Amino acid sequence: MTHYDTDDLDLGCATGAACADAADGEQGLLYEHFRVEVDRGQAPVRVDKFLFEKLQHSSRNRIQKAAEAGFVHVGGRPVKSNYKVRPGEVVTLMLDRPRYDTTIEPEDIPLDVVYEDDDLMVVNKPAGLVVHPGCGNFSGTLVNAVAWHLRGLPSYDPNDPEVGLVHRIDKDTSGLLVVAKTPEAKTSLGAQFYNKTTHRSYNALVWGNMAADSGTIVGNIARDPRDRLRMAVFAPESGVGKAAVTHWRVMERLGYVTLVECILETGRTHQIRAHMRHIGHPLFGDERYGGCEILRGERTGSYRQFVLNGFRLCPRQALHARTLGFVHPRTGRQMDFTSSLPADMEQLIERWRRYANANKDITNID
Repeated sequence: MTHYDTDDLDLGCATGAACADAADGEQGLLYEHFRVEVDRGQAPVRVDKFLFEKLQHSSRNRIQKAAEAGFVHVGGRPVKSNYKVRPGEVVTLMLDRPRYDTTIEPEDIPLDVVYEDDDLMVVNKPAGLVVHPGCGNFSGTLVNAVAWHLRGLPSYDPNDPEVGLVHRIDKDTSGLLVVAKTPEAKTSLGAQFYNKTTHRSYNALVWGNMAADSGTIVGNIARDPRDRLRMAVFAPESGVGKAAVTHWRVMERLGYVTLVECILETGRTHQIRAHMRHIGHPLFGDERYGGCEILRGERTGSYRQFVLNGFRLCPRQALHARTLGFVHPRTGRQMDFTSSLPADMEQLIERWRRYANANKDITNID
């Protein structure tokens, strides 16, 4: 059983001296950062490979260096990377510094509240705001803003996992999120997301002119073994990753880009971004998935400048969580919300609209 959130783990040694001392068996005080008990059905596997699957934001090379430094323990003793873990063993990561305090503190951050009652609130997140602390962002997040907004509510503890955010969207994605104020509300809303009875649609500007007017992307999503910060798509029958389904339809064709609506049947990490890249249509401006390159269009200097200006106008993936629908956990009433496109996406789309109208001979179908 994993005891800690591993988003903020950094396996690099604090100093060269610390590495040398650890290798010589002269470690100072070590602090437990991660603990997991090996499943009963686990076949013997190298500890570096085992931890690579468990620590989402760490490379295998960094895990191996941590083992060399004496930071990877099995049964309370340091082991090397080639040690093979067995069922029932306890694997721990012991580092030479305390864990970062991830206690969520209220922070006075502007919050766009779309709807609020005694059970829940719906917020419209701007692009650039991290949803939850982790990965170097330990403050200034949406949950810190929610904690401030609800600081006068004695029953709301931002550090209690039984209340708070029900789902997440990426830092550079804008749009709607629902927050549960009570454990009962979170249980009800969580069940709706799990059972796929909620309705969520996104607007995305993608590279290329979609060949069809609508379609469905089916493909498992798991971490890309070559880049742990990116997700990759695998065949459903591969057994790799989690099943993911995205339905899409064309809203507007704008020459070398297309405005699409995406409806999620599942809610995997980076689902729309990874699925769209998988079918050859990365989101415009999506640096992590190849959308920050000029993927379609002319080879003229003026066109290149036009696209670069678009990247500057909307310096993020052009993705917005536009609608959110669910059944209210207390009243049983259907609740549906819509968020207008933010200014950066609206202006970007209008620029492409003007370009497409001025170049009606564009027939780029791919």
